[in-house]
Amino acid sequence: MDLVNLLVSVVSGAVGGNAAGAAMPDKSLGTLGNSIAGVLGGGLGGVVLQALGIVNSTGGTDIAAILSQVASGGVGGGIAMVVIALIKNAMSQRT
Repeated sequence: MDLVNLLVSVVSGAVGGNAAGAAMPDKSLGTLGNSIAGVLGGGLGGVVLQALGIVNSTGGTDIAAILSQVASGGVGGGIAMVVIALIKNAMSQRT
């Protein structure tokens, strides 16, 4: 994974985290929290899906590679935001 693909995954992860937070206001971590969770999930999602061979791993900047990185980063960011929100809610109910 080159730097361009990682940056695309991270930025789209932040967007995906904020989109998931807007879609589920009860799970939202706030704009900054959604962005941080999305960045982590987007970067991790892009790396994992590329390692599994699901995402185009040519390392190029053609439109197919960029779109696959945007999709994997956005989905990874949204999933990470929801998982972190569920963990946060479970920990706050525990006390």
